[in-house]
Amino acid sequence: MPKSLFEKVWDAHTVRTLANGQTQLLIGTHLIHEVTSPQAFGMLRDLGLKVAMPHRTFATVDHIVPTDQFAEPYRDTLAQAMMDELRKNCAQFGITFFDRASGKQGIVHIVGPEQGITQPGTTIACGDSHTSTHGAFGAIAFGIGTTQIRDVLATQSMALGKLKVRRINVSGKLGPGVYAKDVILHIIRVLGVNGGTGFAYEYGGEVFDRFTMEERMTVCNMSIEGGARAGYVNPDETTFAYLKGRPYSPKGAEWDAAVARWKSFASDAGCHYDDVVNIAASEIAPTVTWGINPGQGVAINESIPDPAKATSVDEKSSIEEALAYMKLSPGAPIKGTKIDVAFLGSCTNGRLSDFQEVAKFVRGKKVAAGVKAIAVPGSQIVALQCEKLGLDKILAEAGFEWRAAGCSMCLAMNPDKLIGDQLCASSSNRNFKGRQGSPTGRTLLMSPLMVAAAAVTGRVADAREVFAVGSN
Repeated sequence: MPKSLFEKVWDAHTVRTLANGQTQLLIGTHLIHEVTSPQAFGMLRDLGLKVAMPHRTFATVDHIVPTDQFAEPYRDTLAQAMMDELRKNCAQFGITFFDRASGKQGIVHIVGPEQGITQPGTTIACGDSHTSTHGAFGAIAFGIGTTQIRDVLATQSMALGKLKVRRINVSGKLGPGVYAKDVILHIIRVLGVNGGTGFAYEYGGEVFDRFTMEERMTVCNMSIEGGARAGYVNPDETTFAYLKGRPYSPKGAEWDAAVARWKSFASDAGCHYDDVVNIAASEIAPTVTWGINPGQGVAINESIPDPAKATSVDEKSSIEEALAYMKLSPGAPIKGTKIDVAFLGSCTNGRLSDFQEVAKFVRGKKVAAGVKAIAVPGSQIVALQCEKLGLDKILAEAGFEWRAAGCSMCLAMNPDKLIGDQLCASSSNRNFKGRQGSPTGRTLLMSPLMVAAAAVTGRVADAREVFAVGSN
C-alpha cells in the first residue's frame, strides 16, 4: 500500500500502541530552550531520573536574551536566572548547549537546521509551538508542553494521538513581490485558524517544488497558526543540498546511505490523504493581517472587513472584537494604515535570505521619521553571514537598528517590547493581543519586504509599488 511521509515516519517511530489508543512515539531529536525546560528538569530531579539519551537533545537560548546586550549579568534578573538554569541543566545531564559564547546560538528553529541536526524521516519535538518549522525537511515536528518535555528527557518517547493528513497543493507561479509568508498567510486565511485541528499539513505543488529550504521553513513554521499540529514538505534534492556539509549531517559513505534513506520517506504516488486542498499561486497577493489572529488577513489592495457584512453572528462578533482592539475602521483600506514600529526577524523570517531580500531594496532609502525599526538575525551564524555581505550596514544606513540574535520582539520575553498601543509591522508569526510585550500593543503580520515598505513610508504599503518590485 502506498504511504504518505507522515505514515512512514509515524510507523518507523512507533514503540507501541497504548491502552487509550494513543501511540508511544520515539522522538528522534529533542530541542530545548530556557523557557519551557527548567520545570521539566526539576521533575526529573524530583523523580531521581536521568536523561535517557542526552546525545539526542540539543539546547540553545533564544526567548529571553536581550538583543542589545551581550555581557552578563543581564539587566533582567529573571532572564539571567533562566540562562544560569539552562547552563546548569545541560552540564549536569550531558546535553549539547549552543550558548552565546559558542558563536552558534540563536532561535532554536533556526539553529537546528543550520547545524544539520534537523533531518528528514525523523520525529522532532521541542517545547515551542513553532517546532513545525522543522517539517520543511521532511520531518514530523511538533511543539510539546513541559510534562511532555519531562517524558522525552526521561524516556526519549511520548504519548501522542495519530493525526490525519491534509495535502495542500499550491500550483503555478507566484507573482513578483509575493513571498512564502504571503503563501502561508493566504492558506490560513482560506482554511482558518482552526482548520488544521487534528491534521498534519503536507505542502506540495509547483510553488513548493521551487521554494528554497528557507522559504519552506517559513511556511511550515506557521502551520500551527492554522491549527495543524505539524506541517511538512517531502524531502528532495533541494533538501539534500542544504544539509550537505552541515556540522551534524552524515559524512562520506554515510552521506550517500542517509540520502537513500531520506528519499524513501517521501510520500508515495497514490497514497491516501484525508483531505486535499488546491490553491492557485495566482490567487495569492502580498498579505497583511488586520486583526488578532493570523487568519484575519487581507491582500494589500483589499479593505478591512465590515462586521455589518458578516455572514454569521460568530463572524460578526469576531470582527468587532478585533477592530475594537486594533483601533481600525471597518471598510477602510489596510493600505495607508500608519505604523509606529517595524520588526524584521523571528523564527519565521529571520534567516539570511530574508535580510538579503530587504537589503536589496532598501539600499539608499530611509526609515520614515517617527518609526522605530529593528532588524534581528535569527542566529549568530545568520548575523555573521549578513555582516560578511555588508547587509547589516545597508540596513543600518537605512535606519534599522541591527541587533544580536534572539527571538526579540516576536513575543517580547526580553527588553524588545511595544509601548502602549503602538502599531507594529512585523515579520513574525503571531498577532495575538499583547503578543509583542504591551497589553495594548498592536501587530500587523506581513512579509519582510512588506515590513521594509512600511518602515520607509511610515504606513502599510505595497512593497511592489514602493520598491518597483518586478522591474528590477
